[in-house]
Amino acid sequence: MELYRNISRKKNVIFAVVINYNIHKLSNGLTLIHHFDANTDLCVTNILYNVGARDENPDKTGFAHLFEHLMFGGSINIPSFDTPLQKASGENNAFTNNDITNYYITLPAENIETALWLESDRMLRLDFSEKSLSIQKGVVIEEFKQRYLNQPYGDAWLHLRPLAYETHPYQWATIGKDISHVENAQLSDVIHFFETYYNPSNAVLCISGQIDFEKAINLSEKWFGNIPSGKKNPNIYPKEALKKLRKEKTITADVPQKAIYLAFNIVNRAHPKYYAFDLLSDILSRSESSRFTKILIKEKGLFNQLEAYVTGDMDEGLFVIEGKLTATVSFDDAENEILAVIRNIAEQDLDDFELTKVKNKALTSNLFGKTSVLNKAMSLCYGYNIGNVDLINTEGDMLKSISTDDIKNICKDFLLHNNHSVLKYQPTLK
Repeated sequence: MELYRNISRKKNVIFAVVINYNIHKLSNGLTLIHHFDANTDLCVTNILYNVGARDENPDKTGFAHLFEHLMFGGSINIPSFDTPLQKASGENNAFTNNDITNYYITLPAENIETALWLESDRMLRLDFSEKSLSIQKGVVIEEFKQRYLNQPYGDAWLHLRPLAYETHPYQWATIGKDISHVENAQLSDVIHFFETYYNPSNAVLCISGQIDFEKAINLSEKWFGNIPSGKKNPNIYPKEALKKLRKEKTITADVPQKAIYLAFNIVNRAHPKYYAFDLLSDILSRSESSRFTKILIKEKGLFNQLEAYVTGDMDEGLFVIEGKLTATVSFDDAENEILAVIRNIAEQDLDDFELTKVKNKALTSNLFGKTSVLNKAMSLCYGYNIGNVDLINTEGDMLKSISTDDIKNICKDFLLHNNHSVLKYQPTLK
């Protein structure tokens, strides 16, 4: 059930949604999070595995993403994952990033056991075979080519990550360092990866929707209780030191125009300063009245596109600025003008009105995110995995707490020391 509480003392009333949830731990280590939602006839199962690209062997990258595909290729007792789900009027999908792998199913509440049956069987054991591996390797390799190698700027993160990270395994993108790593993947490698990370102790399951807590416990115990526990991922990685020197790389490629990427090493997703960076990215580029749009695109005509965003990683992430330059602008001028806008915020010009405007947009987005039963399930699992399951309820307050001084300080402390990574795309002369 959602409880709506008035959080404003002024005329403009803003409502916050409090998400109630329950937690149950199975004896094999699986964590169940339950959320009852009376406003839907659906149920969602969201299962988050605590494994991402950062957990891969540096010589065998792309495995977490490969598994996202393999997990739909049939399990030990169910040769076709989609067929029974379609019969139950369900939908499913998944995503992988550098930190986690997440699978979700949405279906009518009365068919919830179909989802739990499917998820438990593929957690128990996949139907590993040379044929299945060959098919999914082909799919991933084609994706690698289409999205990263055969489109303009598609390989940006293949170059930017190794610039920004020297020690931490965020050095490579989720797709992998090199296409050969997936091409050369052996069945024994795949089985070892599965047995290491895909187990109850390394997973959190959320059941959200029109289902009570007792039933959610009983069904979870029924379908997952007998799966061997396995080991929890310790999540120990070499810590990336903040950079002291600027690094750059220039790529000459068949791209339509010059592009520049600036990456600043910042805090992790759970750090209180993360929200200052998130709001700063909105001040710089979220709207037509944002700093970058107003000053560098419209007034000065230096860029055709320019945006800022945070990667939001579980370990220390990045504040990224990327833009497409107009034809006559040099890379040096482009970078200097970007930093000048940030310096102006840090040293002179940021008022409460501008910050309040982006805060209100962020709070509205946060509020509307809680209207989706799937979003709530994913948020609860993600919060639990970073050590704060109640993040879904406290994030709005953390956004509201950010002051103009907080924004100015992160600019001064992280963004203005000539210690960032720069990637440049220079079009091939024709």
